[in-house]
Amino acid sequence: MLNDEELLRYSRQIMLPQFDIAAQEKLKAARVLIVGMGGIGCPVALYLAAAGVGELLLADFDTVDASNLQRQILFAPADRGRRKVEVAAEKLLLQNPHINVQALALTLDADNLPGLLAGADLVVDGCDNFLTRDLVNKACVAARVPLVSAAAIGLSAQLAVFDSRHPGSPCYRCLYPETGADAVACAESGVLAPVVGVVGTLAATEALKMLSGVGLPLVGRLWLWEADTGTMRTLSVARDPACPVCGH
Repeated sequence: MLNDEELLRYSRQIMLPQFDIAAQEKLKAARVLIVGMGGIGCPVALYLAAAGVGELLLADFDTVDASNLQRQILFAPADRGRRKVEVAAEKLLLQNPHINVQALALTLDADNLPGLLAGADLVVDGCDNFLTRDLVNKACVAARVPLVSAAAIGLSAQLAVFDSRHPGSPCYRCLYPETGADAVACAESGVLAPVVGVVGTLAATEALKMLSGVGLPLVGRLWLWEADTGTMRTLSVARDPACPVCGH
């Protein structure tokens, strides 16, 4: 149940025609794992916390450095050298003391992911490592936990939702069948700060849609944005019957 302070805090969401108290209570009861506290993970965490998602698990092994401050909006110069998840957890709880936040300063792998997904309602992946993305996707398919996947590099961004609970729904490996071990990260090619902010905010929107049951999420679709030209496209993504992750 929402208390009086929460009803006031979330009143602008609750008054939406598509949204109501029941939808807000679904957010309060939800548990979300956010993979990566970088340029995408920061706005995702901020908006999910502000919107009232009841429990956030923040997973990242890294510490804050000067190069992060251009785009990772949860961090300030005084945070340099500290664990990203610890700084993020402190600031999210200051923003909304009605939620629970767990700081997980670890590297995700095939051993710890199943435990982290136990009881999770959703995963939002904004990391910059393809191998981690592949591991997270496999774990989500195995646990039948929906996955919001967001990425950005340079002046380009993309976003998709994968939900293995639905027959015929593709997974991340259907979209990217190659292992991608040699994929370029923003540390090597650069990224414009607002690009990660835009796709992170949209990823948070997709997460809220999935958790509340409001709207039509990007399941089976891929959203693409080229910031330099201002062009957007949405493509359909089909399930690959031969996919080594979900094809069986």
